[in-house]
Amino acid sequence: MSKPLILVTGATGNTGAPVVEQLLEKGYPVRAFVHRLDERSKLLSELGAEVVEGDFLDISSLEAAMKGVKRVYFVYPPADKLLEATMNVAIAAKREGIYGLVNMPQLPSREAAPSSLTYSHWQSEQILDWADIGASHINPTFFAEDLYLFTGRSIASEGKMYLPFGEGKHAPVAASDIARVVVATLIDPQPHVGQRYAITGSKNMNMLEVAQVLSNELGKKVEYVDLPLDYWREALTQQPEFSEYLADHLAHVAQDHQDGVFSVQNDLVEQIGGLPPQSVEDFVRTHIDNFTA
Repeated sequence: MSKPLILVTGATGNTGAPVVEQLLEKGYPVRAFVHRLDERSKLLSELGAEVVEGDFLDISSLEAAMKGVKRVYFVYPPADKLLEATMNVAIAAKREGIYGLVNMPQLPSREAAPSSLTYSHWQSEQILDWADIGASHINPTFFAEDLYLFTGRSIASEGKMYLPFGEGKHAPVAASDIARVVVATLIDPQPHVGQRYAITGSKNMNMLEVAQVLSNELGKKVEYVDLPLDYWREALTQQPEFSEYLADHLAHVAQDHQDGVFSVQNDLVEQIGGLPPQSVEDFVRTHIDNFTA
């Protein structure tokens, strides 16, 4: 029996790319849906994926991408118009007879979320469940990659981590570990339909504990500096890659972290994905150049 064609959206992103790679390694045909063709999409094509260019807000491009597809991984960037994109994905999947869609919202996704984007993720989950397309939801905590994306430069230059996370805890999880859960769910979606999985790393840690791990692995003192939320939000808006919308969202997420919303740890990565998640120590060793360059 031939293996089903799987559509991976956000295919050049943090989780999309490893999902494509892991599916191809397992012999599944993959169609990679990308917003634009570039060097990253070229690499996916060279690995064996069929790369298609499209737009979540253009339902015709989604329908074209879903022709012949049996399963879908849906991940939307941290931006507005998530609900419009979700409706388009749900309609296109329904029209094409797809049953088995894996959605990636956020761990704090909930009805009472203070962030409009986090609330939209909760609404998105409801829409996909109502669509009856075999949806399941992978809700990860902070990515381990966030450690260097947000603080890599200051760690390298000053030995300091500047974040407004207070004394709250989270269990950092690597994108490749999240991808293994997504892949397992795409391969056998039926047991997971309607489920919402909080995906975490192996250990719940506050930022002082994370800084200690970084100190140990980098061989130099790394200090966590707890910033006022408003100061951090304003600093984000001074950087071109952060819109006001995204800065507001991240400030609310930081408040959630302070309030303990992210203080969750479980073994779902191993249960569903088949292997335990990387420890923070292992992650730092693997990505040491991102903390020292």
